[in-house]
Amino acid sequence: MKKVLVTGGFGFIGSHIVDTLIRNNYEVAIYDNLSTGSIGNVQAKVTPFFGNVEDEVLLENAMETFRPDYVIHQAAQVSVQQSISDITNDARINIMGTINIAKLSHKYAVKKIVFASSAAVYGDADVMPITLSHLTSPLSPYGASKKTAEDYLKLAKELYDLNYVNLRYSNVYGPRQTASGEGGVISIFTNLVIKNERPVIYGDGTQTRDFIYVKDVADANLKALEYEESGTFNISSTTSTSINQLFSIIQSFGSHDLSPIYQPAKNGDIKESILCNKTTLQKLGWHPAHSLENGLTSTYEYYSNQNQPSLTSETIHSPAPLLKPTTLSS
Repeated sequence: MKKVLVTGGFGFIGSHIVDTLIRNNYEVAIYDNLSTGSIGNVQAKVTPFFGNVEDEVLLENAMETFRPDYVIHQAAQVSVQQSISDITNDARINIMGTINIAKLSHKYAVKKIVFASSAAVYGDADVMPITLSHLTSPLSPYGASKKTAEDYLKLAKELYDLNYVNLRYSNVYGPRQTASGEGGVISIFTNLVIKNERPVIYGDGTQTRDFIYVKDVADANLKALEYEESGTFNISSTTSTSINQLFSIIQSFGSHDLSPIYQPAKNGDIKESILCNKTTLQKLGWHPAHSLENGLTSTYEYYSNQNQPSLTSETIHSPAPLLKPTTLSS
């Protein structure tokens, strides 16, 4: 049985990737600091390790103990605004953390690293949809750190023959998401509609995003593991949706007519983002299976069925030191 270490595997996207890997008969270990994830997100049998990706000692303990065939690197600092307010911490996690992953993957003969990159590497593009050949010009430290991490993985391929696949996600959404990250707007809107509260929209709401359902992203990671070469791919729906349109759809699931509160746009926000996924469809054999409406319906149902609000502190678990692996099962 092939073995995969998923960093950030207790988090929003990572936990869905773990679910997909388990269904496809991979043996899975998770390395996570639980800063935004929850052990409850994963019900399957896995081997957990706890620590920060920038902590090379703890990370090496996990790698040496589990000896993965593959690493899916999801752990990251994902907030654009936090990257602006604390650029050093963003670089420490996203750049040094990835360097540690590459260094130890080479040391322990990992076959491939699948890396969670972002549409933020492109910045404010002048042509839509954005193809892989488009200039990368990040507008935030977050985008710059993701692009730098990609470059290190490309160098690791050239220097150490370590295979990689960089997956540039558009705005990911779905069950288990918190308010952090680029796609957190959907979880925020959904919870506010459930509570019959008005949302805040930064800017005029005409800014567009390319929303992709989390289970489609998990399937893309599986395809990336199976891909026999190295490369970089856009993971997207190639569908443009404005923030105003998004809220209108989510609001239709509720029972009240809520009008948004508009405030000035935030620094580092991109006006328009649509990623072309043509190369991904051709080379990875992947395609998004969920429409925005179906994905939003499933997401709304998930939060509606929660016994407590999903964005409160109770859902965030504090980091716990653990050097030796244990086994979690349902």
